[in-house]
Amino acid sequence: MSHQWGARMTEGRTSGSARAFELLEPLVLAATVRVHAPPGGYGTAGAGPTWGSGFFIAPGWVLTCAHVVGEGGGATVRIAGREVGISFSSGRRTGTVAGRVECVVPERLEERRPRRGALWDLPDLALVRVLAPVSHSCVWLTDRSRPRFDEVAYFGCTEELGIPEITGRTTRLRGTAGNGAAIRLGDDDEIDPGMSGGPVVDLARGEVVGVVKARRHAGGGGLAVSVVQLRTLPMAARGQVGLYRRVMQAHDLYHYDQHLSDLDNRRTWTDVHGELPPEDGDPYAGRGRLTPGERTTLCGLLAELPPPGSSETVRALVEAARGEEPDPQPPAPLSWRDGLGLLRDPPGGAAEAAAMLRYATDVSVADYREPPTPGADEELWEWVRATAERLWRPLRRELGERHERGLAERERRRRATAGRAAHGPAPRSGGLPAGASALLEVWAHGWEDLYDWRVSVLAGPARPGRVTPVDSGVRATLAGLPQALRAPLAEAFRRCDTHEAAAPLEVAVSPELFGLPVDEWTVTGGVPLGVQRPVLLRHGAGAREHPADREGAEGSARWARVQAGPLQDERADCIGGRPRAPAAEWLSGLPDNTVPVHCRAADQEPTLGSLHAVRDAGYGVAVTRRPPPGAGGSCAPFHRGLREELAEAGRGEVLPLRLQELRGRAYGADPDAYWAAGAGLVWEDPARPLPHDEPLQGDL
Repeated sequence: MSHQWGARMTEGRTSGSARAFELLEPLVLAATVRVHAPPGGYGTAGAGPTWGSGFFIAPGWVLTCAHVVGEGGGATVRIAGREVGISFSSGRRTGTVAGRVECVVPERLEERRPRRGALWDLPDLALVRVLAPVSHSCVWLTDRSRPRFDEVAYFGCTEELGIPEITGRTTRLRGTAGNGAAIRLGDDDEIDPGMSGGPVVDLARGEVVGVVKARRHAGGGGLAVSVVQLRTLPMAARGQVGLYRRVMQAHDLYHYDQHLSDLDNRRTWTDVHGELPPEDGDPYAGRGRLTPGERTTLCGLLAELPPPGSSETVRALVEAARGEEPDPQPPAPLSWRDGLGLLRDPPGGAAEAAAMLRYATDVSVADYREPPTPGADEELWEWVRATAERLWRPLRRELGERHERGLAERERRRRATAGRAAHGPAPRSGGLPAGASALLEVWAHGWEDLYDWRVSVLAGPARPGRVTPVDSGVRATLAGLPQALRAPLAEAFRRCDTHEAAAPLEVAVSPELFGLPVDEWTVTGGVPLGVQRPVLLRHGAGAREHPADREGAEGSARWARVQAGPLQDERADCIGGRPRAPAAEWLSGLPDNTVPVHCRAADQEPTLGSLHAVRDAGYGVAVTRRPPPGAGGSCAPFHRGLREELAEAGRGEVLPLRLQELRGRAYGADPDAYWAAGAGLVWEDPARPLPHDEPLQGDL
């Protein structure tokens, strides 16, 4: 089999890529599997029809396409939790085992499955957990955020000779699709039925970059899914400690152990990486890049550490090591290993190895979400110091100084935290996390029922005003906004969430859009956003200046007074249940600890005028309500419930999380929380300034 495809490989190919195929083919074949119905009964295991292909990415974990396990197992059964059969041949070991689909991405495939034969929504991935211990090989996954458009080989199950067989073919990458989620495969060879779910291997670098997804019915070629989309796997409810990190940690430790082991003489992926032909035009081969063994060791040492607290932690360390802000394109880096991918090909012709060693040094002295295994951080630093011996003497000195500064800074932070706990008043809990937040901006198109939008990451008080774009769009309908924003918001949350808390979502819109039901939208897990995280309203374009910044305004005093409490509520758009438009003088004369309350639709007078007037009077905190459908009843339960809530809260800083808790109670059918349905919190934090620019308005 391998000789067949090796011969085909050499036709029209460079001698370097032909040699790379010969070296990599045995490793890929040993990790690629056939996916079919689960074994059972008295029949021959694995003898049924082929559903598609897959490949081991870590011990006990197989990656394939969602449509492979979805179409193969029947359209009426949930995909997640379904059992499948996996047949593999790894060296002298051949067998069939049962596996269970752990999850699919996107999750909405469970809700809306395409008809048979139609393209499934990207990224169209499924992760399968093997249900019995089995010895097998695993592929090496790329850490790069974007693939290089070079020669690749793709593998999968075919039946050209009448029996199922894993084979490989070659082509070139021709570009991306789906905002980088998919890779276009050239038409150098055919993609046969059954190859879906198989790996796509970069021949120049010896790493898996994609998963075969579809073939073109005319013209040849097809599509693959970028393996970087694994980062979109569902995360844990309280942040980013989830399946992706578990699987990638197991992946890196597998290859690290294989590299260190001397129990057999079979080639490992690290061995083959060292034998691949050098990349054409590589001015830093050898000296400027880590060797394959060094790279495998570094990934293994990073995997021994607790995962980073957030995506922004990784990006900050990459920026410090790279000398410029890393590529902001999704998906966000979620592990220490992902940071290495952002350090490839540093700017200005700088050496890649130097950037990675700077990054590893900073990781060794970082604050981890939990204590590392004793000695793991020191072991990483000792490896950095030993590796730098073969590089430049100035770099060795720089790394030593960097490590000393990092240790001193980490010790200072620990002492400050311990000092506050031991000698000072305990910090009050219940406030918003101080880190990054997701920012959603929406602009209406005049009298048209169309909207432009933008999703960004707002860095927070540590770096005020810093905004990292995620995605944007134009001319979406009101009904289409939730679906259009589902993937961009999920990406923003991946970047912002930490292991401690889900980041808030700040919704910056004009007051007439304060009734936008963002808190009821779902992004992951089927649970409304307002239940999963704090949702805060901000005044959008045209009202960027915070009241606290205006000369002569009392906004700063009002903000500080409300945060400290106690709180006093005041009906701003009704009196005795009847509408009213408050006078500016009356609003300005209210006590500084007042929280103005609006109970009517935000886009209607007098509420719209009241929202503007409340802001002009310097109030950075206010409450609004999206009236229930067919509203005509009394607003008294809302005002009564809110008054009790403000009294129990005591201070403004806890309101975002308390309102989130109220939404959760209402979602859980607590009748004592029904009054809070549709409640929104206006939260103009002066420490979190918003961007000043607006998007282009529509298409030309």
